[in-house]
Amino acid sequence: MQDKDTTRVRYSYGLTSALLLGGAALTLATGYPAGAQVAQNDDSQMARMVPRAGAPESFADLTAQLQPAVVNISTRQRIQVSSGGNPFAGTPFEGLFGNRGGGQPQTREAQSLGSGFIISADGYVVTNNHVIAPQGRGEVEEITVTMTDGTEFPAKLIGNDASSDLAVLKIERREPFPFVRFGDSSQARVGDWVIAIGNPFALGGTVTSGIVSAVYRNTGSGGAYDRYIQTDASINRGNSGGPLFDMQGNVIGINNAIFSPSGGSVGIGFAIPAEIAAPIVEKLRSGQDIERGYLGIQIQPVAGDLADSLDLPQNRGEFVQSVEPGQAADKAGIKPGDVVTKINGKDVTSDQTLSFLVANIEPGTRIPIELYREGERRTVTATVGKRPSEEELAQSQMFNGDNQQEDNRPTPGASSGEALAENLGLQVSPLTPRFAQQLGVSPDSGGLVILGVDPNADVGQKGLQRGDIVVTANYRPVNTVADLETIVSQAKASGRESVLLRIQRRGRPLTYVPIRLR
Repeated sequence: MQDKDTTRVRYSYGLTSALLLGGAALTLATGYPAGAQVAQNDDSQMARMVPRAGAPESFADLTAQLQPAVVNISTRQRIQVSSGGNPFAGTPFEGLFGNRGGGQPQTREAQSLGSGFIISADGYVVTNNHVIAPQGRGEVEEITVTMTDGTEFPAKLIGNDASSDLAVLKIERREPFPFVRFGDSSQARVGDWVIAIGNPFALGGTVTSGIVSAVYRNTGSGGAYDRYIQTDASINRGNSGGPLFDMQGNVIGINNAIFSPSGGSVGIGFAIPAEIAAPIVEKLRSGQDIERGYLGIQIQPVAGDLADSLDLPQNRGEFVQSVEPGQAADKAGIKPGDVVTKINGKDVTSDQTLSFLVANIEPGTRIPIELYREGERRTVTATVGKRPSEEELAQSQMFNGDNQQEDNRPTPGASSGEALAENLGLQVSPLTPRFAQQLGVSPDSGGLVILGVDPNADVGQKGLQRGDIVVTANYRPVNTVADLETIVSQAKASGRESVLLRIQRRGRPLTYVPIRLR
């Protein structure tokens, strides 16, 4: 994040997706006394504005009606940084080593910029979660919504959801606000005209046009909502959270990401479909919890050599790599090596992934699941579980494959004590059942999982790495961060310069390693 004009963008080239600091289908509505600044939406006017057949004569009248309900969104954040060299730089643990080498933890002000749109006369605003989410060790101090006429309003965060990347804000004034409504994105067709309105590169209200390039595009990110409207309407950083309108003035998508090798628009933009966004926005607006279905399996598409080896059609079904013990799939009898072809009667395809289908089923629902096992078709019944948070899912996937040895940097959002980071150079977390399953150990074995290692500390020089489990310290069991902090504190108080850790590593015997304190 830069100090000025900063947008949170995740670039996507190949499998990369550029978040735009970036909707769903809306129409401007009336119903207030004459003179109120409310954008108008009259079906007869719309019909005169845009020909039913052929290219639009102009987007000007439609834009004039819609633009007053589109807003710019900015945040002011305070972020903790370190002035000295720091192996944890750029992470939420960046400031923990600031005292080494004379560096002192400092804070600086940063900004993020994006777009949004008003969905009610009383001032509810929709945007992307990443537009208003704090960055790293940052704290959002202020959210400001700016209208097209330059009027600014302080905004209150009503609700946000990281999984769908949606957020709802509230602004206040006596007069009614211009607003738009969600439309029916399921009716969008490839080739339909669309316009995008937003705040690219902090330029202010900007309108671009194009067509729907694809519907229900899967980008390969594997998330619960990896299903987008693709458009060639020019979308850039700062468009995040802004609306994608159809020719009737409905917002059929919320601009969210771009596919780009350079960071700029190359004509491949993605918007969250209105049919996905609208129900989530309504729940956030009313203060309801967002609950999603979960089976507890690691999957991959049936494509390429995998499909050939199974003698199955390409891109039909998903292959089960692993099953989490005790989760819904395990209880239903699903096993590694199965190929899931249908969920609750719906085909699993590249456009309608297993993750998407299951996430949109209410937890507790009993559903039939069709699968292939060793060439035979089977049907099992599962009671859908509740999907963990994105943070929990990220932690559970940290140790997949051999990648666990490639990056020992700390993990954002992980549990760790500052004393351990400062005195040992370790970031740790209790051994949860999810971690135990990933590491191939018994959930009852206890210990602390190492999530990050300072390579310049003795712990790094001794070869400890992410995925190792600290079983004991000075011969005493450690099952919580506080356990290890207490032992380290007692060792320092008694004048000892080291602690003796007993380490368990996958595929190796338990080993005692003395670690010098700092």
